[in-house]
Amino acid sequence: MPSWDDVVAIASGLPEVEQSTSYGTPALKVKGKGFARLRVEAEGGLVLMCQIDEKEALLASGDPAFYTTAHYDGYGAILVDLEKVSLQQLAELVEDAWRERAPVRLRKAYDAARS
Repeated sequence: MPSWDDVVAIASGLPEVEQSTSYGTPALKVKGKGFARLRVEAEGGLVLMCQIDEKEALLASGDPAFYTTAHYDGYGAILVDLEKVSLQQLAELVEDAWRERAPVRLRKAYDAARS
């Protein structure tokens, strides 16, 4: 079962990620923009930024690892139950969330370095 420490470890492999806080909870940012936050609200979960269509697809998949609340309706963020998501899927989602917030120049440099 992945944990916040796993989220941080995954994100540490991405450029210019900083550990921070958001709404008094642990968060990850790239160039000052948040892309992941550990929720302590009643529903818990990990907030990851995403495209609205990706959020809809994840929710439509029926996978119990993904959910939302009314607060996030119409917003590009998916809630992830860390007790139900695989580490591999989490890694993909964290990178996607980073890409949502990272500047184009930083994404291009990252992609170029990987090819």
